[in-house]
Amino acid sequence: MSPDDALSVIPDGLRNPLLTEYESIVQNYVEHRWKPSELSGGHFSEIVYTILDGYSGGTYASQPTKPPDFVGACRRLEQNADAPRSFQILIPRLLPALYEVRNNRGVGHTGGDVDPNHMDATFVLTSSNWVMSELVRVYHSLTTQQAQQVVDGLVERRIPLVWEGTNMRRVLDPKMNLRSQVLVLLATSPLETSTAELLKWTGYQNPTYFKKLLRDLHRQRLVELSKDEATVQILPPGSHQAGEIVRSANTAWGA
Repeated sequence: MSPDDALSVIPDGLRNPLLTEYESIVQNYVEHRWKPSELSGGHFSEIVYTILDGYSGGTYASQPTKPPDFVGACRRLEQNADAPRSFQILIPRLLPALYEVRNNRGVGHTGGDVDPNHMDATFVLTSSNWVMSELVRVYHSLTTQQAQQVVDGLVERRIPLVWEGTNMRRVLDPKMNLRSQVLVLLATSPLETSTAELLKWTGYQNPTYFKKLLRDLHRQRLVELSKDEATVQILPPGSHQAGEIVRSANTAWGA
């Protein structure tokens, strides 16, 4: 099954918002925009709840709805004994946790006990990815592996720019200049990266010029280059520029 066919049995009024919010979670995570990624997790939870409620009741709402008591509404889904186990128990118990990140972790409202961060955004990304895979698996009677492949395809249409293999990462646009490649690779790496590894990822053959480029980016406060120049990490202005590069590249590639 192609990604375009994923969840085609769900009405467009729910399917389209679901795909939009999922892609938003992934895209914002790639760009290190933790707050928008976590905020989309809250919207994603509301949409998935509406889908599960429609599945159990046999009639889908025309658009996503937000129940007044989200936790209580998810608990009521557990009474649907005829639903698949994941629709009855697993997803209804996961959605309130996703919603809690949006509501009480400094994302949707002020006064949360922590600011938006990589750890919470990773939880949102991983959880929403699992939920999407489970929706595809149940609705299309696939294996877990097949369902994950379909969901991966949804993401690849959105961010076809960076490939990751064993001990190797590549920017797939051969026309992208070195500076842009460096920013994109660093922005999609949550931890600091060794300069030697980054050089290998770009495939660039001039280490002297490569170090000069990193120093220039460091002076521009786009990256943080360690004193021994052994490691480098993206800074917020660099992450912002990388996001613009990704969006521009996706448009050019027709993503």
